Amino acid sequence: MRILITGASGFLGTALRVRFAEQGYEVRRLVRRTPVSSTSEFHWDPAQGRINADAVTDVDVIINLAGPPVFTRPWTDSRRQLLRDARIEATRLLAETVVERYAGSSTKPLWLQSSATGWYGTRSGPEPYDETAPAAGDFLGRLAHDWEAATEQAASAGVPVIKIRNGMVLDHSGSTLKLIKPVFKLGLGASLGDGHQRMTIISLHDWLRAVQFMIDKHPPAGPYNLTIPQPPTNAVFTATLARLLGSKARLTAPGKVLRTALGELAEQLVGDQYVVPTAITEQGFRFDGPDVKQTVQLALG
Repeated sequence: MRILITGASGFLGTALRVRFAEQGYEVRRLVRRTPVSSTSEFHWDPAQGRINADAVTDVDVIINLAGPPVFTRPWTDSRRQLLRDARIEATRLLAETVVERYAGSSTKPLWLQSSATGWYGTRSGPEPYDETAPAAGDFLGRLAHDWEAATEQAASAGVPVIKIRNGMVLDHSGSTLKLIKPVFKLGLGASLGDGHQRMTIISLHDWLRAVQFMIDKHPPAGPYNLTIPQPPTNAVFTATLARLLGSKARLTAPGKVLRTALGELAEQLVGDQYVVPTAITEQGFRFDGPDVKQTVQLALG
C-alpha cells in the first residue's frame, strides 16, 4: 500500500510514519525543504503554488495533516492569517493536483483530511454535538469549515474524502501531555476556569487505530469526530491525570486571568466542548479508551 502524508514531521505524522513502516507500507512525504530521498520525499511550496505532482501518482491513501500548531502562540492578526493560509492554500493545491492526476481514472485514492473538533466552538448545551452540527462562528469554527471545504474540488471529482475532526490527542511522547506531565508530577497541575467545561480528548493509541480503521474499512465520505465517547470535564481530567501520576492537583487557573493573558484563545481552554464520535462508532469502531481514566492510562503508556 502506498500512502502520501503531508505534515509528516509533526506529532501525528511521525506516529503514522512509524506505524505504517511497521506494517510494511510505502510512505511518501510532501516536504517544503529540499528532499533527501528521491523516492519517499517530494517537494512542494503551497504559498507559491508549486508541487511535485509525482507525489500523488499511484497512491492508495492521502493523509493531509499540513498546518502549523494552533495553540502554541497567541492569535494575533498575522498569526490567524498564517494558520488559515498554511492550511487552506496547501489543501487547495493538493486537491487541484489530485484532480488533474486522476482525471479519467476509475480508481481514486482515499483522502483523510485533518480537521478539528474546534468546528463546534465552545457552545455549551444539554445535548452533545455530533457530526451533523453546523460549524461555529468563532475563529476555529470558521477555520475548520474552510479547511474542510478546500477539499471540495477533489470530492466533486469522485475522490472519497474522510474529514477527521480531531480532539486533543494525548500521548507521553509529544504534544500537550508531554508538556504538562512534568508540571503535574510536581503537584502543580491546575483545573482551568471553573473546571466544569467538557473536553474533547483521545489517546494517540486510539487515534492511530481509528485512522487504520478508516483505511481498512473505507467508510462513507464525510466528517468523523475522533474524540472519546465519554467526554470528561476539565476538573475530572485534571484529577485523573494527577492521580495516575501519583500526585495532587489542588490549584486553579482562573478564567479571568486566562482570558486576560490569552484573549480569544482562552475560550478553547475554559469553554465547553461537548462532542461525541457518533459517525465512527456507528461504523463499528470501538475505543480501547472510551473514558477519561482509560484514555489517560493509554496515553501515559
